[in-house]
Amino acid sequence: MKKHSARVAPLSACNSPVLTLTKVEGEERPRDSPGLAEAQAPAGVETGGRASRRCWTCSRAQLKKIFWGVAVVLCVCSSWAGSTQLAKLTFRKFDAPFTLTWFATNWNFFFFPLYYVGHVCKSTEKQSVKQRYRECCRFFGDNGLTLKVFFTKAAPFGVLWTLTNYLYLHAIKKINTTDVSVLFCCNKAFVFLLSWIVLRDRFMGVRIVAAILAIAGIVMMTYADGFHSHSVIGIALVVASASMSALYKVLFKLLLGSAKFGEAALFLSILGVFNILFITCIPIILYFTKVEYWSSFDDIPWGNLCGFSVLLLTFNIVLNFGIAVTYPTLMSLGIVLSVPVNAVIDHYTSQIVFNGVRVIAIIIIGLGFLLLLLPEEWDVWLIKLLTRLKVRKKEEPAEGAADLSSGPQSKNRRARPSFAR
Repeated sequence: MKKHSARVAPLSACNSPVLTLTKVEGEERPRDSPGLAEAQAPAGVETGGRASRRCWTCSRAQLKKIFWGVAVVLCVCSSWAGSTQLAKLTFRKFDAPFTLTWFATNWNFFFFPLYYVGHVCKSTEKQSVKQRYRECCRFFGDNGLTLKVFFTKAAPFGVLWTLTNYLYLHAIKKINTTDVSVLFCCNKAFVFLLSWIVLRDRFMGVRIVAAILAIAGIVMMTYADGFHSHSVIGIALVVASASMSALYKVLFKLLLGSAKFGEAALFLSILGVFNILFITCIPIILYFTKVEYWSSFDDIPWGNLCGFSVLLLTFNIVLNFGIAVTYPTLMSLGIVLSVPVNAVIDHYTSQIVFNGVRVIAIIIIGLGFLLLLLPEEWDVWLIKLLTRLKVRKKEEPAEGAADLSSGPQSKNRRARPSFAR
């Protein structure tokens, strides 16, 4: 990968490098006689050709950006929905959500090696692994990644990462994947509320409305199954998972700020190392206490475990580094589009009942999620658009009246001889 000046926060929506297209304006030319203007016509045609070629280049760049955006949306949607469905399938034979969380988090170690492979393939100034590692370690401070920094700046996020994934997977055991995926979308509303309170971000009325819609959707989703114990517990688990995810993102921005692509890859690999060193003891304890027990290692569905881990790794890679080729809004759309995918799969594979309350709850949460994708200056853009439309409506009748009034005069002018004064 190339070095980018843009900075990203792992698992958070950040401003992406936006391609700015400059409009090509016609050059001003002096007023010349008709003969001289006719003589310069070929040059004007050549200038127009260059402008058209530039416009064609811009359109090609825009099409490329859109193509990558569609590819990223499909990748995010398929990997997130696929990992959720595969986790549900895994629990039929392997009822160990924490062990599955630990196993999948270990794969985070591959973030930095994969980033370095991309760096070697794309960058013109290739660095050794040691040089690249030292440069990315500056993200943690002048002293780099020390033991103190590891426990104060990496370990807390490792715990939050594990809790987020474990609560999400445990909720899949209790309720269907459609409810889990749509309720997890509420984490964007929680991020806004925490950012507004903790980071003092700009207040936006439309996002407050989105947060209210998310909370209303959670209540309606709970009511959809009649407040049964298993559904209430499952909903509480996935809401807690969304809260942990929001806390992770806000604390990262508060304590660490933003990270470049290499720094983000190194940070996520460090989370994998933390998981291997300090979380490994918990699945072992759960196994010997028979909280998460399996009879033999041959009974473990290794294909499902590895498939889930690969899909989750793919999802996190695209979510963190997809802004290099497209906009973060499109990646967020991939998450919300996974909800209808899970709904279709659940309709054919489980006994889910899409009653009116559940459908309304899904629509409300989805609408709140889409409102949160609006940019901060959306109201200014909307006012400008409405103003332009009003101006055009006023100009059209005025131009029509001007054409009617100038019609006879223009005919008289055309009737005059060329030497008339």
